[in-house]
Amino acid sequence: MTAAADEQADRFTDGAILWPLLTLAGPLVATQLLQVTYNFTDTFWVGQLGADAVSALSFSWPLVLLVISVGSGITNAGTILVSQNTGAGDDERVTHIAGQTLAFVSLLAIGLSVLGVIIAPQLLALVGATPGTEIHHLAVTYTRIVFLGIPFTFGFFIFQSLLRGWGDVTTPMYLVTGSVVLNVVLDPFFLLGFEGNPLFAWFGLSSLQAWLFAVTGFAGFGVEGAAVATVLSRGLAAAVGLWLLFSGRTGLHLTMSDLRLHLKSIWRLLRIGIPASIDQSTQAVSVTVMTALAALAGANAVAAYGIGNRFTTLVWFPTIAMGMAVETMVGQNLGNSRPDRARRTVYVAIALFATIFIGISAATVWFAQPIVNLFITGQEADAVVRHGVDYLRIIAPTWAIMAAFHIMNGAFYGAGSTELSMALGVGTLWGMRATIAIGLVVVVGFGATGVWYGIALSNVIAAIAGTVFFVRGRWSENILESDRTQLADANQS
Repeated sequence: MTAAADEQADRFTDGAILWPLLTLAGPLVATQLLQVTYNFTDTFWVGQLGADAVSALSFSWPLVLLVISVGSGITNAGTILVSQNTGAGDDERVTHIAGQTLAFVSLLAIGLSVLGVIIAPQLLALVGATPGTEIHHLAVTYTRIVFLGIPFTFGFFIFQSLLRGWGDVTTPMYLVTGSVVLNVVLDPFFLLGFEGNPLFAWFGLSSLQAWLFAVTGFAGFGVEGAAVATVLSRGLAAAVGLWLLFSGRTGLHLTMSDLRLHLKSIWRLLRIGIPASIDQSTQAVSVTVMTALAALAGANAVAAYGIGNRFTTLVWFPTIAMGMAVETMVGQNLGNSRPDRARRTVYVAIALFATIFIGISAATVWFAQPIVNLFITGQEADAVVRHGVDYLRIIAPTWAIMAAFHIMNGAFYGAGSTELSMALGVGTLWGMRATIAIGLVVVVGFGATGVWYGIALSNVIAAIAGTVFFVRGRWSENILESDRTQLADANQS
């Protein structure tokens, strides 16, 4: 056991549970909230362009999420193996896995980027955007630009995931902060330019805006500007993250030799990562299907779903972050042969976050209308707001039990039991959700409300199923021993 790995293992495998968990979860919560600011900022400024522009982003986002989910599953396999080997105290295997993850996922990102750009129009048509319409045109342009930036997006996600497995969540938080600030600054100018940009009016600079427009004639890039701003800001973050990994300033110190692909190591990543990709892609597919079902109720329902889903993401990312913290602690404790401590970590996290979300849910139900009003202005805003308010008031009461589910799912990931997570995702967050929603929308005729109830009921079913499998306990079987053998073979090849 090396000194660096020994120190990392001791941080999360000895002593009290709550404080180490919070030191992981705190920066992860901040990082997740900062990352969702990308979408929040885009939605807010695109909302200044009207309902068509908001609908375009609503159609685009599920496809982008689907592509990202494919790569993030493999990246998560790297997180799992890094955390378990860190708990075992072996630096050599940690850096080997980190290098393999970086090299393989980067190649995957390039392939997904090219494919996405080519088939974006057809994919958008499949989720309900009618070809030939202005909404479809805007969605295609936005989606293609975001797909072009997928290698940059993946680059930063790899950096963040590897450091999370190692136990460093503060460095990525600082990097995300800089990237988000850059995106916030670029968005209003890239979208609106110097014509009709409310930013100038807010600061009493309307005369300056008029002069700048007269001189430059720049009226912004519209919806495309949001995508360009996001790609540029994430690209810069990815470049800095790679420099940190290879400079050794983060505790992990990669070299070019770590990037030489070993088939057995890649197979190990795929064995854990493919189920994780399917699980995470299932959630994206669920969003895609719900978007298509909402489209049956009209463009206003799609816009409302996009707004409601983004706000849900905003308040939900703290729980996802806690799930990530649990994943790291569970992985390191299992690598350190401490399954009982891993299980106690889950109980502590559930008690904390389920309680918090009872209050958040109540506040969301009470303030649903002003929340939706923040995201939409212009023509047909009233219809969008009505749908959005219904969405929040139906979905929010299920958040506390879903918090428990996501924390248990974090434990499944930390143990490498991604097949179990995949089965729960496919069976509940996709299968049951789609089945219930289709029945309520198509058979019963509930319209958009049927989609909202389908989501809420599937949340309850997922939480019940997750609890059953967690209590049974087979998820905590340690995968590290087989990993050691395969990595040793890879290093000798």
